[in-house]
Amino acid sequence: MFAAHGTVERAEVMYDKYTNRSRRFGFVTMSTAEEANAAVEALNGTEVGDRKIKVNVTESFLPNIDRSAPEPEALFVDSQYKVYVGNLAKTVTTEVLKNFFSEKGNILSATVSHIPGTSKSKGYGFVTFSSEEEVEAAVATFNNAVSFSCKFYAFLPFLSNLIK
Repeated sequence: MFAAHGTVERAEVMYDKYTNRSRRFGFVTMSTAEEANAAVEALNGTEVGDRKIKVNVTESFLPNIDRSAPEPEALFVDSQYKVYVGNLAKTVTTEVLKNFFSEKGNILSATVSHIPGTSKSKGYGFVTFSSEEEVEAAVATFNNAVSFSCKFYAFLPFLSNLIK
């Protein structure tokens, strides 16, 4: 909608942090004040999904919105020897996850899943190993373990017993 009135630098819908449902408002950053004013003029009061929308220029940026782009992570190397790691603390990074499991074998890859467009963790991740024995060793050692503000629950080797 806004791109018809100029260059959209960023568009963000705000979500409730507990229900993950839209709060029915968002922010659009246009490349110039003129483009922002053109969008306000054209779109304020129009209907979207059977609702009239209100479009205006904010007086200042809201301080609690993280406008920084998430750090790019290395590509995840998938394997049939993969475990799910759940209930991670928000402070756990991919590097922390990889280092934690490295004592149990050759880690091919690790990743912490993030909310799209943010650096916020979804609270779970995956670790891939090079063999079924390494997966079994990790599960035997760390299943339901609690370590450095992280709880590791529900390790499940995906498909390792089914794909042979």
